[in-house]
Amino acid sequence: MALQEIGGNSYAMTFSRRAFVRMSVASAFALPAKGLWGQGMGGHSAKPLARQAPSGRPFHARFTDVAEQAGLRAATVYGGQETNKYILESDGCGCAFLDYDNDGWMDLFLLCGTRLEGAPAGATNRLYKNNRDGTFTDVTEQSGLHAVGWANGVCIADYNNDGFDDIFCTYFGQNILFRNNGDGTFTDVTKAAGLVNEQPRWGAGCAFLDYNRDGHLDLFVSNYIRFSLDHAPVSGANSNCNFHGVPVECGPRGLPAGRHSLYRNNGDGTFTEVTQQAGIAPFTKCYGMTVVAADLDEDGWPDIYVACDSTPSLLFMNNHDGTFREEGVLRGVALSDDGEEQAGMGIGIGDYDCDGHLDLFKTHFADDSCVLYHNDGTGNFDDVTRSSRVGVETRYVCWGAGIVDLDNDGWPDLFMVTGNVYPEVEHKLVQYPYRTPRIVFRNLGNRVFEELIDVAGPGLAAVHSSRGCAFGDFDNDGDIDILIVNMNEPPSLLRNDLEGNSNWIKVKLEGVKSNRSAIGARVLARYGKKIQAQTVLSQSSYYSCNDPRLHFGLGPESAVDLEIHWPNGLVETLKQLPANQLITVREGVGRVPTRGWTKS
Repeated sequence: MALQEIGGNSYAMTFSRRAFVRMSVASAFALPAKGLWGQGMGGHSAKPLARQAPSGRPFHARFTDVAEQAGLRAATVYGGQETNKYILESDGCGCAFLDYDNDGWMDLFLLCGTRLEGAPAGATNRLYKNNRDGTFTDVTEQSGLHAVGWANGVCIADYNNDGFDDIFCTYFGQNILFRNNGDGTFTDVTKAAGLVNEQPRWGAGCAFLDYNRDGHLDLFVSNYIRFSLDHAPVSGANSNCNFHGVPVECGPRGLPAGRHSLYRNNGDGTFTEVTQQAGIAPFTKCYGMTVVAADLDEDGWPDIYVACDSTPSLLFMNNHDGTFREEGVLRGVALSDDGEEQAGMGIGIGDYDCDGHLDLFKTHFADDSCVLYHNDGTGNFDDVTRSSRVGVETRYVCWGAGIVDLDNDGWPDLFMVTGNVYPEVEHKLVQYPYRTPRIVFRNLGNRVFEELIDVAGPGLAAVHSSRGCAFGDFDNDGDIDILIVNMNEPPSLLRNDLEGNSNWIKVKLEGVKSNRSAIGARVLARYGKKIQAQTVLSQSSYYSCNDPRLHFGLGPESAVDLEIHWPNGLVETLKQLPANQLITVREGVGRVPTRGWTKS
């Protein structure tokens, strides 16, 4: 196929960069994961680009960590504090913005882990109700969401179309589906829904999507490693348990990969596994992590992208008939630009250059750069990490990420959280600290970014070992705030205190023929000379879920046109909407009153 695509017998003279990568690494899936590198995690390295002189432009967003005063004081317990025996203790978990009670204010949901010796007091997932005054109340116990274990990912959506968002959590062991009862409580319906595993598995990323466009949300789950505490190798056991000469936990290389799963929603509150029938089952040699389900080739059907650790990442393209074909290598998002595997962890998705197409930003391990992929509109991607100047940063292990407009100037920025996985290493290798800062790449508007150092507020400069992060507007003031999971510490809630006069608009969608959550809807915002694409997701970043209200910074523009591509195929257009408001759009109806929204 690759030979035909590049000209048959003349292929040797007509190699493009992407074609060369396709041919040189297509065999990667056939290789065993172990033994490829003398290190269990990561492996690919990249020299950082030289930093250019600062642009001197003011950055009007400033972030302050207000978690303590907001009432987010419980620590996210996860593994050892000074050393980790197994990889199970290192990967951490995600978080979510959601409006579980439909009052128009974003509540917060944070996952939690445990410890090998047993769960300490207070180790549970937590639901925080928004008090609409900058504070939150912990309602975990009364909501029925108390759960202890090795939680990993969360995805949010209304899977039963009853008007209330439900919660699916992945675990090492058994995943859990919590149905929202509509009265402030949730019920574990995992068994009744047909989602119980026959054997314990390491559930990782997850995403709700309507892959067959029947109006009911299906569920994709990535699985990381086939892992057992009874048989796992211990720290320093072999070359996959060593980091630059320091004995560390083993894996993922050297351990068998998990098997990913697709579950079809039967429309009656139950699911049927269709992994084999859908063509997902053969892809069992990749360590799956964060999942993003979105229409990447703009054909009206959702595709599935899986960031994979230390193996090629996966891109399942929708065939419109209930099946998928895997084309990560062919479409340029499986490997680095030089054709090597990377430690894919988190995924940001958005339209960084405002050309109307969804681009991808994938985070990686230390000594490598995170990768920015540019979408040409047909679901083919080019690695623009170097040309965009994102390649200046290679110091940190990077996790949750987003392509989000932090300063409302109309150009989406890049944000990511960082933190090492080896608490013990910094004592011997000071260049690999365990706790590290957050990172912002400000969009300069010409397909180039600059990394901001010490100018975006104390919330970014503070060091933590972070994992998941989610983006949303918890105080309804028209900018993007950030919720962050910190390992064995309380979370961070970065309030954005935005200055200046830049405008914005938020869009909340309600499906009718499509799924009620409008998961998979793609919105094009036209303002000035820009066309920015966004999509409604149930997971991105790292194992996390963002505010479902799409947020567009507009810069100086005071009005915007919206083009909404609903999951079931309807396209609706709204013209000349005034800026600085949240609008709610119901499929086939148009604008409807916005429930509960008031600016703080």
